[in-house]
Amino acid sequence: MKTVVSLMVSSCPVVNRRLKYISLAVLVVQNASLILSIRYVRTLPGDRFFTTSAVVMAEVLKVLTCLVIILLQKRLNVKETVYFLINVIVVQYKDTLKLAVPSLIYTLQNNLQYVAISNLPAATFQVTYQLKILTTALFSVLMLRKSLSRVQWISLLLLFAGVAIVQVQQEGNKEASVKDTSTQNYTVGLVAVVISCLSSGFAGVYFEKILKGSSASVWVRNVQLGIFGMVLGLLGLWWNDGAAVAERGFLFGYTSMVWCVIFNQAFGGLLVALVVKYADNILKGFATSFSIIVSTVTSIYLFGFHVDLLFTAGAGLVIGAVYMYSLPKAPAGSASASSSSSSSSTSEKTDIDAEMEAFLPKAQGGVFPPSAVHITT
Repeated sequence: MKTVVSLMVSSCPVVNRRLKYISLAVLVVQNASLILSIRYVRTLPGDRFFTTSAVVMAEVLKVLTCLVIILLQKRLNVKETVYFLINVIVVQYKDTLKLAVPSLIYTLQNNLQYVAISNLPAATFQVTYQLKILTTALFSVLMLRKSLSRVQWISLLLLFAGVAIVQVQQEGNKEASVKDTSTQNYTVGLVAVVISCLSSGFAGVYFEKILKGSSASVWVRNVQLGIFGMVLGLLGLWWNDGAAVAERGFLFGYTSMVWCVIFNQAFGGLLVALVVKYADNILKGFATSFSIIVSTVTSIYLFGFHVDLLFTAGAGLVIGAVYMYSLPKAPAGSASASSSSSSSSTSEKTDIDAEMEAFLPKAQGGVFPPSAVHITT
C-alpha cells in the first residue's frame, strides 16, 4: 500500500509538469492564432464578411455552449434547467443587469479588435494590444485602491516604452508593414487598438468591482453576458451595416476560414479558461510573450512583414515587461516561507477564478484581477 501511495505521489509532479506544458501550448496557440486568422481573412481579396455579424455569431455560439454545459450539470433535466435559468436571469434581474455595462464594453471591444487587426499588421497589433496590461493596472489602482510592486511599476514603464518604439518604427515604415495601403488605414487601426485597451482595462476592473462576493457559476455569468452581447451586437450591426446586411444577408462573405475565426473567438476563451487552472501567472506571462514571437515570425511569411532593429527592440521590451509584470510579488520581510507559499497559492487560485469568470476575449495575456468573484461550478 505504501509503495502504491509513494508511486502516486512521485508521479504527480510529472503529470503536473506535463499539464503545464500542454497549457502553455494551448495559451500560445490561442493567443497567436486568433489575431493571425483575423488578419488573414480581412486581407484576402474578394467579398468581405460583416465583422458586426461575426461578433454576434460568436456570442450566439458562446451562449449555446454555456447552456449545453448547464444542461449537462443538471443531468439533462430540461425542466430543472429552464427553472434554474429563469431564476438566475429573470427573477434575479438586478444581478443580471449588473452585467449590462461590461457586456456593452466587451461588445465594443470585440468590434474594435476587428477594425484594429484589419488595419494593422498582426505583429504590431499583438505588441500594441499589451497596453491593456497598463490600463488594467491603472484602473485597478484608481478604482480598487490596489498597490503595485516596484517591479510591476518598472515593467509598466518598459511596456509603454516598448509600444512607443514599435509605433515610431511603424510610422516610418508603413509601406513595408502594410501591403495594401489603399484599403488599410494605420491611424484608424492604432486608435481602435488604444480604445480597445482602455475598454478592456476598465471593463475588467469594473467587472471585479461589481461582482465581488457573487456565487454564480462561470457558465451562468457568460449566459448573462452573452444575452446582452447578442442584443448590443445586433444593435451595432443594424447601426453600422443594417442596409448592407438587409441586401446581402447576415452570412454574406462567410467562408470556411471565416467560420474558423468565429469558432476560435467563441470557444478560444472557454478553452483557455479550462486549461488556465494548470498555469500560474509566470506561465501565462511567458505564453503571452511567446505568442508575440509566434505572431511576428508567422507574419513575416504570411504577410511579408518587415522586422528591423527598432521593432525588435520595442517588441523585446514589451515581452520582457509582460514577463516581469507576471512575476509574483516578493513576500514581506517578516513572513515565513510557508506563509508566503500559501499566500502565493491562494493568489494564483483567485487569479484563475477571475480569468475564468471573464472568458470572453479577455483572457488573453492580460492582467487578471484577483478575487473578482467566487465561482462555483
